[in-house]
Amino acid sequence: MQLKSLIPLIALATQTTALGKATVVNNCATEVSLWSVGGDVRAAGPLAAKGGTYSETFTRDPTTGGRALKVTRARDGLYTGAPQLVYAYNLDGSGVWYDLSTVFGDGFKGSKIVVASRLASCPAIVWAGGVSPGGSQVKGGLGGRG
Repeated sequence: MQLKSLIPLIALATQTTALGKATVVNNCATEVSLWSVGGDVRAAGPLAAKGGTYSETFTRDPTTGGRALKVTRARDGLYTGAPQLVYAYNLDGSGVWYDLSTVFGDGFKGSKIVVASRLASCPAIVWAGGVSPGGSQVKGGLGGRG
């Protein structure tokens, strides 16, 4: 699954392997911080402004089943209650379920956020103003899902 950078902050997936990758590209004018969270927490560190990137191969977390890429504007935001943008995924056979949500507020309000793929079977999630439009944001793709 290949996702294109269309916005100030974007969560993406790329089919470079059979499983694909979850990728976040920071197109904001300022750095953001990212953590990969499942049964453990992996600090990916700050992503540079205007192009900083983090990528991980889709994996099934043995404890939680899925992973969540949590992005904040604050360097220590995961631990201070700062607003978090959460791109979560879960493998299901040959497919992947993914969603976009926030906790502790709308830290990216005013920024367009897009999770998108070049595969027609993987529907996009678009938050034009950086705030959830409401309702379920869960989507599925690959392996005929979507």
